[in-house]
Amino acid sequence: MTDHRHAMIIILVMGLMTLATRIVPVLIFGRGEKVPDSILYLGKVVPYTAMGLLIVYCLRDVPVLEAPHALPEIIALAVVTVTYLWKRNTILSVVIGTALYMVLVQMVF
Repeated sequence: MTDHRHAMIIILVMGLMTLATRIVPVLIFGRGEKVPDSILYLGKVVPYTAMGLLIVYCLRDVPVLEAPHALPEIIALAVVTVTYLWKRNTILSVVIGTALYMVLVQMVF
């Protein structure tokens, strides 16, 4: 199979899966029916759970006992937290924290 055909098949499958994730909830719940309380609850708690999981995943291998003793991670995490509390913009705070972390790791520590 040529590379172009392979790429087209991948794009087609990805498009169908994206479409399926949009259509399946409508098929399950309908357009006018009330969404079950359990689904509404999951919609409220899953984003916070996912963020907590990402934080744990990112910080799991941080060497606390070796120099620089997790200082870049702690500083970047503090900046992300303060930026989010200040602006209430998740993307802005993550971008600023990531940029600061990269600067700290590459140039300072």
